[in-house]
Amino acid sequence: MKMTKKAITLSLGLVVMGSASFAQSLDDAKKALDAEQFQKATSMLKSLVTSQANKGENYYYLGEVYLRTDYVDSARAVFTKGVAADPKYSLNYVGLGEADLVTNNATSAKTNFDKAIETASRRDYVPSMFIGKAYVAAEKPDFAAALPFLTKADEMDKDDKDAETFLALGDFYAAQKKNSEALQNYLRALNIKGDLHRAKVQIGRMYKESRAFPESESTLKEVIAADPNYGPAYREIAELYMQWANFEPQSFDAKAALALENYKKYLDLTDKSFESRLRYAQFLFYAKDYKTLEQETSALASVSPNDPKAPVVLRMRGYSAYENKNYPQSLQYMNDFFAKIKDTSRIVGSDYLYLGKALLESGNDSLALVNITKAVEKDSNNVEALTEVAKAFYDAKKYEKAADIYDKAITAAPNAKGVLYSYYYNGLARYFQYAAGVNAKTNPPKDILVKADSAIAKVTLLAPETSDAYLWRGRINSLLDDEANPKGLMVPHFEAFVKKVTVDKPELAAANARKLSEAYDQLGAFYSTTDKEKAKEYFTKSVAANPAGTFAPAKLKELSAPVAKAGTKR
Repeated sequence: MKMTKKAITLSLGLVVMGSASFAQSLDDAKKALDAEQFQKATSMLKSLVTSQANKGENYYYLGEVYLRTDYVDSARAVFTKGVAADPKYSLNYVGLGEADLVTNNATSAKTNFDKAIETASRRDYVPSMFIGKAYVAAEKPDFAAALPFLTKADEMDKDDKDAETFLALGDFYAAQKKNSEALQNYLRALNIKGDLHRAKVQIGRMYKESRAFPESESTLKEVIAADPNYGPAYREIAELYMQWANFEPQSFDAKAALALENYKKYLDLTDKSFESRLRYAQFLFYAKDYKTLEQETSALASVSPNDPKAPVVLRMRGYSAYENKNYPQSLQYMNDFFAKIKDTSRIVGSDYLYLGKALLESGNDSLALVNITKAVEKDSNNVEALTEVAKAFYDAKKYEKAADIYDKAITAAPNAKGVLYSYYYNGLARYFQYAAGVNAKTNPPKDILVKADSAIAKVTLLAPETSDAYLWRGRINSLLDDEANPKGLMVPHFEAFVKKVTVDKPELAAANARKLSEAYDQLGAFYSTTDKEKAKEYFTKSVAANPAGTFAPAKLKELSAPVAKAGTKR
């Protein structure tokens, strides 16, 4: 979410300007904003805008609250009023530029940033610093544009008295994964202002993103020990535990529980705004606490049904209903979500995924396939759901459709964890597709078998220990061979299967007795016209593997019968 990204990555400037008569109130509002108490900050700043309507900074920080909570239009309106109320206060132009960056209007952003520099005094480094931060905090950061402004701010702050300058530079480098440079600037900020908790939280976040989880935990706990009421530290440590949980499946439950515990503390320390509760709902989803998620999103839906972010609540309700096996309700929520979402760029792969899965449960396989395919196109990590659709068609004996979907899954994510199964069932589906055509007397092309063999061959390549793959290649190649003049295409595959379960892993022989008998029968049948002794050997092994079989004994009797001499009557 943009709100979350801004709340985490953008350091808040706490530059105090204006007369001492209202500095404390504005400072309190800034502290509330830094602590991510958005509703509290909004209330304070609205009061300041009303009581001191000619003070531009009041408008700027109110606009910042709206930007951080993703209300871009409201932010733009407040910044515009700020320009009208106090034309010489440059940061409202910066705010308008920030809003332009959110809406991907870089040209207009530059125009507003230029106005901010023109309006500011020559010695005022703050607009340059905030412009640099805006470029870094954008959804698509423009580091090249940010650096000159941040450098200029650093140079103009000659006495190095403002910790915010180094905090901004730290964010600039951290966003580019230049951790050494980032850490250096964060430490300089802390040297100037030792209680600048945001800097230390950013260091903890940087460790987290480098997967140095213990170091991140230690750093964030230091912030909590220094100020147990600083909410962002709890949010960040909650984010840490959630990420840590995903990297250590064996301790997922414990780490996920810590994540939820700390996020609840974060909510208690903030104002439990709609935005922070919405993020908590996302945490519940990541922690797989779907029952609580269903309750939380139900409450959110009743608290603010007309909120612009109401579609996000619908999304979470659809997800949780599906995971709680309430499929009809999930389908309703997801359909409502797609009906209400206006900006299609906000649709993510999992939205199509859950809609598709709910449709699949409702029996609408075709529409399910359309949506799950879209989910995979947006994010190849969703490919498992596509293979589930393919398997559903396979189980329904709609083999051609199943194989086509497996093809899509393999193409979308050739390196996916489950690609082996996609190749395997793709090959089987093509084999049964061909067999169905033969039974229906439609004269199916043997290209279908070529595709089947190619798919199963991938299985033997990726997992050569998969013995059944060799058996299936034998079966497929039996059909691929010239019926009138067989070349023995299946021979190496059946022989490979026999070797896998009798030589490589003889402990598998008993469990594969019938399959072994089949392989021996096929090999014996092929050699019965060219090498009778070898054929007898295979048929004898078939009888030993499966004494109840009838084909091998009959063939042995036939091969052992005396050959009648030419001209002799029988």
